[in-house]
Amino acid sequence: MAENARDHRDSQDGPGRSEYHGVPANALPLTASEDRQWATLAHFGGILGCVPALLIFLIFRDRGPFTAQESKEALNFSLPPTIAAVVANILVFIPVVGNIFAVIATLIWIALTCFSVAAGIHVNKGQPHRYQYNLRWIK
Repeated sequence: MAENARDHRDSQDGPGRSEYHGVPANALPLTASEDRQWATLAHFGGILGCVPALLIFLIFRDRGPFTAQESKEALNFSLPPTIAAVVANILVFIPVVGNIFAVIATLIWIALTCFSVAAGIHVNKGQPHRYQYNLRWIK
């Protein structure tokens, strides 16, 4: 019975073709609303650090110009505070001054959250956002 299924599959797809087909190499461009949606999510992702903006930038940068621009801006803004927060969270384990680093890590996260949400709201209206203080490491 398994051989009959394999023969049937070979006759449909041709010999040597897998049952599972991959995704096309070039995905479709984003629509205007999808472009704005992913750009907004890149900024809102700053609540979780730089990882969401990085993923959106890597996946969607070639599919939508607004998403490419805004995810790069969000990534450039969220990368330094994320690194600083990770370092502060590691330094929490120092016996005497660990509590100070815990407060610093919390303040970094609160600031990053506030700026990211404000930028996400701005971008959701369809307007590009530039952070006032941004290192722009990624060109």
